Amino acid sequence: MAPYESDDNATAADAEELRSARRRKAARYVVPATVVGIAAATIGLVPALADSGDPDLPKISAQELIEKIAASDVQQLSGTVKITTDLGLPDLGGLESSLGSAAGSSGSGDGSSADPSTKLTELASGTHTLRVAADGENRQKVSLLENAAEYSLIHNGKDVWGYDSKSNSVFHTTASESDGKQKEELPATPKDLAEEALKAADKTTSVTVDGTAQVAGRDAYRLVIKPKDEGSTVGQITVAVDSKTGLPLKFTLTPASGGSAVVDAGFTQVSFAKPAASTFDFTPPKGAKVEEGDAAKAPERSEGSERSEGFGKGSAPEPGTGGPEGLNVIGDGWDSIATFDTGGQGVPSGSEVGGDVGGFLDSLGDKVSGTFGEGTVFKTRLINALITDDGKVYVGAVTKDALVKAADAAK
Repeated sequence: MAPYESDDNATAADAEELRSARRRKAARYVVPATVVGIAAATIGLVPALADSGDPDLPKISAQELIEKIAASDVQQLSGTVKITTDLGLPDLGGLESSLGSAAGSSGSGDGSSADPSTKLTELASGTHTLRVAADGENRQKVSLLENAAEYSLIHNGKDVWGYDSKSNSVFHTTASESDGKQKEELPATPKDLAEEALKAADKTTSVTVDGTAQVAGRDAYRLVIKPKDEGSTVGQITVAVDSKTGLPLKFTLTPASGGSAVVDAGFTQVSFAKPAASTFDFTPPKGAKVEEGDAAKAPERSEGSERSEGFGKGSAPEPGTGGPEGLNVIGDGWDSIATFDTGGQGVPSGSEVGGDVGGFLDSLGDKVSGTFGEGTVFKTRLINALITDDGKVYVGAVTKDALVKAADAAK
């Protein structure tokens, strides 16, 4: 791989070493893959308290800071995080709840409100507060604090519990051997997100150290990752790295279009002391409705497959390793675009659908045309997707023009 662009000539081999180090670590501090959805969507979206100054720390190179992240082995922590997400989605006017209910009903059981998958739509926008705790590989807890209610996700040994106090509902499943593989592939903490971003670091990326900051009362270095590709919707990623432990404390992704961060992730309070064992205890409350999940149904993915939701080069799966059937990747670096064929199923117009759903489709999509024919681009401030009228899909963290160009070239 080509070297990073930095004042200290950090090499892309460090990103590979960071990935290998990540796989060697036994200590994980969020939930297993059977319920990793909520953790990935939460810890990955968190704004820390405002910087309280620029601490005077010893000079460090980008290469040394990357190595520090790779060597970090924090197994015990507790703290508070906040989640702010601004994808630029339109106001759904109550449609979000309907979509969430529909998604829940398609999953296991009756779509219990305690099932982690039902919480994902709640975290797609706005600001949320969480409490997190971890004690090694087998004990983690994430609690989402809501108005006069709380949702908790607890992993304690073989048991994984989800509890929604508002509905007094409980979701229970057990960790299976396949969970370990998926935990390695799904970012679930600021550290995981930082490592995923660093996988994109090659000749298309600039990686530098940009001063220092304080996050949650701890001194940190600022690692800045910037795509060079003009077609990317990613402006830059900033990671605040704890100067003592090497643990990323804050992850911020700002769009190329400017404005507020799309994803802002970090601790507002953190302690590395061992949490009390009772933190991870859970017994279903009296009268609670308990839904049993089936860990055996968790999808397995082939060795070496990557996430399609990640950032930059290497984040989309290779053909045959996961994702929709027939998935291919066009280009590389931050401009890479994943494409697949739905088999002729295009997107109906809002007038065809009618009602709230039709209005929602029209508010999200832009009609486009080109050599490929016609289609609709569904856009957010980060990820855009072109669905052609003949059912081909092009998606990536790239601009609308880049998607149209890719579709024209594939015709």
